[in-house]
Amino acid sequence: MSRALFASDLDGTLVRNDGTVSQRTRAAIAAVEESGSVFVMVTGRPPRWMAGVAEAAGHHGLAICANGAVLYDLHTERVIESHLLSADAALEVVAALRRDVPGVAFARETGSSRFGHEPSYRPRWDQDDKDVLAVEELVVDGVVKLLVRHEEMTGDELLAVARAALGDLVEATHSSTDGLLEISARGVSKATGLASLASQHGLGPQDCIAFGDMPNDLPMLAWAARGVAVANAHPEVLAAADEITASNDDDGVAEVIEAILRVGS
Repeated sequence: MSRALFASDLDGTLVRNDGTVSQRTRAAIAAVEESGSVFVMVTGRPPRWMAGVAEAAGHHGLAICANGAVLYDLHTERVIESHLLSADAALEVVAALRRDVPGVAFARETGSSRFGHEPSYRPRWDQDDKDVLAVEELVVDGVVKLLVRHEEMTGDELLAVARAALGDLVEATHSSTDGLLEISARGVSKATGLASLASQHGLGPQDCIAFGDMPNDLPMLAWAARGVAVANAHPEVLAAADEITASNDDDGVAEVIEAILRVGS
């Protein structure tokens, strides 16, 4: 086969529901790289969440993190490139959502090891290395991702009202069923991050096969010539994808990779 770019989301797509990466999937990633093609992880995760899954997948190249805002070197654990949501834009988001969506709370990712949230935000994981401050202090230097949580809404519900409130000020999306939004600078998405990395390899959308499961994957699946949804994907992703493979628990990504590499062998 000609040189290709394989791009995969992690949680719910490449990673199984128990948090593991199967041996079959590890072997498929290795086969991509041995064939001379490129495999890249494209995730909503911040860089600080990448070490474990990168090790589990046997992958030590570059990853696109924070929904396209960060290009991250998995080997050196260093941010290569980042696209920040400015403090002014973040505060506009905060003001608009507090006005139109009572009960929202905010947190931020900066690309560093420190997570930050305001006192009313309820994290779903424990982390010692964090800042608990007013949101105005959290965003003062800009952020790679602003998180918005509402305890009584689903992700789809919160995204709909947020888009109405924010218009084209920023990029708003979600990757979970509970009421958590991920907000990036205007024009920043998994697609823009992937396009930038592809160009560095002399590749374009015509060379790309992308895999995903949630709304934050939609721009990437649309950009790629071949957008593949896993069977457990969100209904919008299933409807938008060019094809559907097996679920994340059934190694859907590996199944497609194996078929492509066999065809080209």
